[in-house]
Amino acid sequence: MGVVKYTSSDISLLARLIRAEAEGEGTKGMLLVGNVVINRVRVDCAEFKEVRTIRKVIYQKTAFEALEHGYFYQRARESERRLARRVINGERFWPAKFSLWFFRPPGDCPPQWYNQPLVGRYKRHCFFEPTGEHCEDVYQTF
Repeated sequence: MGVVKYTSSDISLLARLIRAEAEGEGTKGMLLVGNVVINRVRVDCAEFKEVRTIRKVIYQKTAFEALEHGYFYQRARESERRLARRVINGERFWPAKFSLWFFRPPGDCPPQWYNQPLVGRYKRHCFFEPTGEHCEDVYQTF
C-alpha cells in the first residue's frame, strides 16, 4: 500500500515525469524527483494546499518544466514505473527526503529557492527543503 492514494494511471504519469525531469541523473536522480512529487501530495502548506493527488501535483500550473516538452508525453516505460512505485510506497532519499522544490541551474545552486534553504545537490539538480515555520507538515509525513 502506498503512502498516498494512487491509480495505475498515476504510476504511469509519475513515471513519465521522473524520466522527463531527471533521466540524465540516473536512477537516484529520478527517485529524488519522485520524492518531491510525493512530498507535495502529502503536505498542506505553501503553494501545495489542496493538491492532494499525484495528477494534481504534476499538472499544477508551472510546477514542472518537463510538461512543456514532448518527451514527457511519451509512453511510460516499465523501468520508470518501478521507480514510481518505490517512491509511492514510501522510499525517500536525501537530499529530497523533505524537499518540496528542485531545479537544475546552469551553474552553482543558489542558497535559497522560493525563500527556502538549499539542502543539497545531486548531480545537476538542487533540492530545497522548507523550514518548519514555512511547512511543518513535510516533517510530519513519516
